[in-house]
Amino acid sequence: MGAAVDGVGGGLVSVFGLRLLVTSYAVSAYGNYLNLIALSLFSYEVTGTAFGIGAVMALRLLAGVVAGPVAGALAGRVRRRDLMVGADAAQATAMGVLAVCGARTPLWLLGCAVVVLGAGNTFFGVALRSAVPVMVGQERRARANGLLVTARSLATVLGFASAAPVIAHGGYGTAFAVNAVSFVVSGIALLVLRPRTEEAAGEAAPEGGGTPGPPWWRAWAGVPALVVGLVALRGTDALASSSHNVALPVVAELAEASQPALYMSRFWAAWAVGTLLAHQVLKRGGRAHGERAFALGTCAMSCSFVLAFTGLPAVALTLAAAAAGFADGWTEIVYTSRLQAAADHERGRLFGLSATAEQAGFAVGTVAAAAALEALSPLTVVALFHGTAVCGALALLAATRAGRANRKPTGVRYMRDRPMSEAPTEEEGTHGTRTGDGRLPGT
Repeated sequence: MGAAVDGVGGGLVSVFGLRLLVTSYAVSAYGNYLNLIALSLFSYEVTGTAFGIGAVMALRLLAGVVAGPVAGALAGRVRRRDLMVGADAAQATAMGVLAVCGARTPLWLLGCAVVVLGAGNTFFGVALRSAVPVMVGQERRARANGLLVTARSLATVLGFASAAPVIAHGGYGTAFAVNAVSFVVSGIALLVLRPRTEEAAGEAAPEGGGTPGPPWWRAWAGVPALVVGLVALRGTDALASSSHNVALPVVAELAEASQPALYMSRFWAAWAVGTLLAHQVLKRGGRAHGERAFALGTCAMSCSFVLAFTGLPAVALTLAAAAAGFADGWTEIVYTSRLQAAADHERGRLFGLSATAEQAGFAVGTVAAAAALEALSPLTVVALFHGTAVCGALALLAATRAGRANRKPTGVRYMRDRPMSEAPTEEEGTHGTRTGDGRLPGT
């Protein structure tokens, strides 16, 4: 991985280049999570109602859902680096406009901005995830995914923790400006480093070379059943995660009415430490992990989150949050690496589908969990939602076992126990998403 960065048929991203890309991604993620708090409060100021906050959030999530398959199709036809830079530029412009307009922002402009943010985040995420194996090499993709997950986890904690002081001292305009600058930093890093984001065959015809697959409105066509199950479980995981995101502020208010923000900060800090540990463990594991590892990790994550809502003392709560973070980081790294085993022209479509499933699951879950909390306790709501994820994980485990039992000995394999240092063969790269092969946030 020591080759110089080159966007025109060059080698892999160097160690320094990868660290710089991860750092710029962390800066962008920090701005996003800072903006989640600022934009929610600003939406209330503009709309004047709690319903307005929900409507703005729903619009942002809906934009991400719709953008998923479109981003997947474009990732197979347009240079992914250009797609990421374009997404950064669009989001930076949207936040810059909000920063300038401030309290004079009309409702229609706010709506346009959140659509750009929702779609832009999906476009960037799909392009980045599908480009990682090209930038660092198939054998290094799990480690790169771990670095990205760790960076985003730390950015989540810092963004949430700094939102209150930034807004208090500089107002919403400052928060939006910081977010805009974070997108600019990410875009500049991509322009300066110019990482290679397409396989050599695809670079010859970025406008549509290779085999881009079916049109975006037929994105599910030809996707193996087990991969559909993986994506479906990822969407169910997002739905379950929405419950603890909605319920945590309620629990924090009940547990520490004087300092609910401190309660949440401790929880998410422990969660972030857990995700960092997951990266360290997987980095030293030396083996490819597939569907079984993803399903077991989902079970562990859901059980840990439920345990965290049972009224544990402070030390036990910290351990439960760290365990949830570990399982969260584990599942995301394993899942992303598993989908990246597909051929270059297939990865964009798969990650487009994944983005749609995750955004849709989180959107539906947020509304459903908020409604359920009106009648049920936080523990009951979290247990019901995460219980759904556990059921989905058990179903995937059963399907994986059945698929292995029925697989012919001559079939293509990418076994769980194959070392990650061995890259897939050309045939495996083409059919890497078939049954038996080796693979986004605690939301």
